[in-house]
Amino acid sequence: MRTMSDDHTHVQEFFTARAADWDARFPDDGPAYASAVAELALHEGARVLDAGCGTGRALTPLRTAVGPSGVVLGADLTPAMLEAAVRAGRDRDGLLLLADVAALPLHSESLDAVFAAGLVAHLPQPAQNLRELARVVRPGGTLALFHPIGRAALAARQGRQITPDDLRAEPNLRALLARSGWRMTSYVDEDARFLALSVREG
Repeated sequence: MRTMSDDHTHVQEFFTARAADWDARFPDDGPAYASAVAELALHEGARVLDAGCGTGRALTPLRTAVGPSGVVLGADLTPAMLEAAVRAGRDRDGLLLLADVAALPLHSESLDAVFAAGLVAHLPQPAQNLRELARVVRPGGTLALFHPIGRAALAARQGRQITPDDLRAEPNLRALLARSGWRMTSYVDEDARFLALSVREG
């Protein structure tokens, strides 16, 4: 039986092996990240977390969105990914935390929004983990689940088929979010991007 520790080790090994050249493998994703961040409609001074921030590609557009008075945090489980973010200079745009999104070192209702790129597929306990994201966001705050390419394009890249039980299929994801304290407000799954926006229920 796989444990959460096994899942964490697998995720860390996967991303540690790819951290050094992660940005070089996906050099054209920047505009897609910026566009997704814009849809969060963050205000000047907002407090936002990039959950599973990886090399920090969302940190710069998040900083632009919240301005110098805002708070930008980037949390990731893999030290090598955070080191790559520092090498890219993205630690200037946000505070980097070596942390598990399953147990965030943050106060309840302390954030206005969470941005999460490519995170859902790697969550060992999706409902519980999304509840933890809901815990740290104020009622009425927002969550963006993003990927720079859609489900079909990603499956083709990985040489697999999409199945009806895919967590990111709209009915599955909507139900999962509803069980976890979120209400989905929009869902886009195109070749060029995947973006599901939700509001934290009060």
